[in-house]
Amino acid sequence: MAVNFSIPKSPSKSIMTIDDFLGVDFSNSPANIDDNKSPNAVNLIRDVPGKVRKRMGYEVIKDYGQGNINGYHTRRGDNKAIVHVGTNMYMGDNIVYEGANDAISRSWQFNDNLYIIDGKKMLQYDGKSLHTCESVAYIPTITIAKAPGGGGTQYEALNLIQPAFIELFLSDGTSTSYQLTFGELDDTPVKVWFLDSNANWVEKKEGTDFTVNRPAGTINFTTAPGKSPLTGEDNVKIQAYRTVEGYADRINRCKFGTRFGVNGAFDRLFISGNPDYPNSDWYSQQWDCTYFPDTGYSLLGSSKSAIVGYSIISNYLATHKDEMEQDLSIILREGDMVDNEPSFKIINTLQGAGAIATNSFAYLCTEPLFLTRSGLYAVTAQDITGEKYAQSRSFYLNGKLTNEKYEDLVNSFACIYNDMYLLSVAHDRLYILDGLQPIRTDKSEPYATRQYVAFYCNNLPIHSMWEQDNRLFFGTNDGKICRFYNDKESLNSYSDNGERIVCQWETPDIDGTLFYKNKTLRYIAIRVGAAIATSVKIYGMDRGLWNFIKYDNTFGRYFSFQNLVFSKVAFSGNKTQKVSRTKVRIKKVDKYRIRLVNDELNEPFALYNIAMEYTENGNYKG
Repeated sequence: MAVNFSIPKSPSKSIMTIDDFLGVDFSNSPANIDDNKSPNAVNLIRDVPGKVRKRMGYEVIKDYGQGNINGYHTRRGDNKAIVHVGTNMYMGDNIVYEGANDAISRSWQFNDNLYIIDGKKMLQYDGKSLHTCESVAYIPTITIAKAPGGGGTQYEALNLIQPAFIELFLSDGTSTSYQLTFGELDDTPVKVWFLDSNANWVEKKEGTDFTVNRPAGTINFTTAPGKSPLTGEDNVKIQAYRTVEGYADRINRCKFGTRFGVNGAFDRLFISGNPDYPNSDWYSQQWDCTYFPDTGYSLLGSSKSAIVGYSIISNYLATHKDEMEQDLSIILREGDMVDNEPSFKIINTLQGAGAIATNSFAYLCTEPLFLTRSGLYAVTAQDITGEKYAQSRSFYLNGKLTNEKYEDLVNSFACIYNDMYLLSVAHDRLYILDGLQPIRTDKSEPYATRQYVAFYCNNLPIHSMWEQDNRLFFGTNDGKICRFYNDKESLNSYSDNGERIVCQWETPDIDGTLFYKNKTLRYIAIRVGAAIATSVKIYGMDRGLWNFIKYDNTFGRYFSFQNLVFSKVAFSGNKTQKVSRTKVRIKKVDKYRIRLVNDELNEPFALYNIAMEYTENGNYKG
């Protein structure tokens, strides 16, 4: 791949700012001898235009000993969180729930209740205890105004997540047998109430006041219920139980979801990811995630193609299908009320690359991003026509990102922090898009085709990530909760729990004004940010081999009483940018590269400019 960048008019000097490299796809450069797939900037991020700096490290703040940190769930206003570790849920050091699925869990708050799904059981936390939703689930009244022999008016749908249902009857004063809608009832005791003259429900007892024919679904009273004390008001309430195999698992085995509702409201929970129903999703009752009506579901696209995730686009719910959906990868739905019932009809479909990673969905500056085999994409509106479609956003990372193993990409995890999209791959590598720094690769193209400034970091054992109190946290796959440092001035911020961070900046191939001419590099200068302690190692590539040029550990330091380190003391009070320079001799090459490395413990490093002087004459002969 040809790598091009702007060279000043003088053929003997090349002075480049960091921004000169932002339009170069470092991640696809072919000549990195150590690792052909490595990007040219590692463990460096960008604060402001014209500068990159070493990323800050992290500290371990909690160690559960073992297990994947699968989720961190908080209820608004609480000072404690539920931490999903392996198959247990913890609050502090105490296990509050056992038998969870050892997989990434997600949560949403509706009213005062927090709901968690993990692909095994849907859970509810009410501020006091954590329990399964089916144990506290809403019991629907499926029929009202029903005569003892049957009929009545359908009122509510069955609740998939639990087997109980209620029917209201208007007695005739003489009938002793009451027919339920369903037979084959469970062995769970049936409950019955009569309405008394004070309009209070009085409970009756099975075996004393009535018997139950469970196969037939009939309730037989020893004495016929009297007529209703309130004219036209139902006066017999019967609660029975009928388990339909697999109903509850349709909800419990879902792995991801999103909030959506009618007319753009976010008052219902849509969930999917059940491996037995790959192209199905279900939605809850308004503000109540313990009630999933058996009529509240959709079948979307081909059954061979699974739903992978959701995005909210304006007032629409975008459902993303996987690569097996060859024609329509994104299905748009709109919420409306039809006959006083919620309806979520398909209004449009979008073509594009299929999503592959459920945990890669996140919103970067209002843009919904998701991962495909071809990189990160956003659903956006085309500037001229206004039609929505998927646009690539990871051009500057794709050389590395798209070469990751497919199974690692499928299991990747994304988080948004400080307007940056962070994608962790294989519990080691972190791909970053900066939403505040968009770049138009071609000014003739619409703004919708923009890319983002991108960065690559490694040696980060991330299994899950979350933001808390404006700090970025992550959980590992060996039971640790870690927190990134946020003090740029502290030297202790530049270590990974006591281990050094290796950062590297490498230029692309520099081949001068005429690529076929001999180049002889004579001089290198770099400008870096001053720090209490900083250093740089400079390497040059000569005919494919990296050679050490210089180690400079004094030029960028300044003195500070507050952060005094005797082994790295300096006597300069100058905190402005500093320059390191050296003579070098790389002779008669057609191209060369420069690599800058900082690999010292507890040292920041910030880079602004690179300058090189070289001569160019004679044709290169190899």
